[in-house]
Amino acid sequence: MVDLSAYEGIIFDMDGTLVDSMPAHMEAWRQACEHFGYPFDLDYMNSLGGVPTRQTVVVLNEKYNMDQDPTAVAKYKREAWEAMDLEPVIIPATMAVFEHYRPRMAIGIGTGAERPHAEHLLAAHGLLEIIDSLVTATDVTHGKPHPETFLTVARHMGIEPAKCVVFEDTEIGYQAARDGGMDCIMVKGGEIQAQ
Repeated sequence: MVDLSAYEGIIFDMDGTLVDSMPAHMEAWRQACEHFGYPFDLDYMNSLGGVPTRQTVVVLNEKYNMDQDPTAVAKYKREAWEAMDLEPVIIPATMAVFEHYRPRMAIGIGTGAERPHAEHLLAAHGLLEIIDSLVTATDVTHGKPHPETFLTVARHMGIEPAKCVVFEDTEIGYQAARDGGMDCIMVKGGEIQAQ
């Protein structure tokens, strides 16, 4: 078990870190990109994991010199994801950390997902009622890589950022944690990376 005794709070990203939902999100993005005329690059889209959906559209517009409506693209992507009706599974390695430290440490979730999606997913796995804070794209002005998401989770838990550790699966999330003054442990392919 990873030693987190130096911290008072743990913040998990959700998609790709605590819950294996990235393949379904990538398929929804593939459909949205095809529909709106964006080239679809799986590696590039994975690198944007954790960026709120509307902001991802802004990034795509800039990258491909397009001017699609972020609200319309985000709606299409969300509906494509919901139509798949998949129930993503918990990632065992990070869930073991969650369960090991839950009795004695505050635990929050900071995600680029929209609140209804995050609440549904966490409730389906019995996690929503046992976390201390949930901050979603719906709750912040600036999504990752800005640190606002993680700083808000820490504030809700009543813990100084420097006493929190973040678990993330993307470089964008890593940057958000570090810019917020927090240590960050990376999760790749469902496995916790050595420090």
